[in-house]
Amino acid sequence: MQSYNPENFSIQCAKEQNYEKFYETEIALRKQLKYPPFCDIIVVNFNSLEEQEIKKWSQWVYEFLKNKPDLEPFRIFKPMPAPIDKIQNRIRYRIIMKGNMTEDANQIFNECLKEIYSKNLKTTRITIDVNPNNMM
Repeated sequence: MQSYNPENFSIQCAKEQNYEKFYETEIALRKQLKYPPFCDIIVVNFNSLEEQEIKKWSQWVYEFLKNKPDLEPFRIFKPMPAPIDKIQNRIRYRIIMKGNMTEDANQIFNECLKEIYSKNLKTTRITIDVNPNNMM
């Protein structure tokens, strides 16, 4: 195995084949940071050909979600450019939320998407991903 960071904790545990130590440390860290499986991470992804439109709609979604009382237990972060902010000339933004996914929260997310899709946006696409495999 090659690594730029061979002293990394997870690599050391793999080298020692100490899966229990890795699990116990990782699960304690996830609990402290409120990461899955102790909460859900929801990512609202935006991509658009027009920067002004993506800024407008990401802010609109942020305000929509922030003002829903059923989402008060969620931590909702402001819209920001994605780590890879442009792919194939499409600008990318995202909103990250942390909390426990419930049926009420799911209904609010569906209501938000229905509201946006009723606007018949031409160049902007919006998706919601619960516990995404990739945060890029």
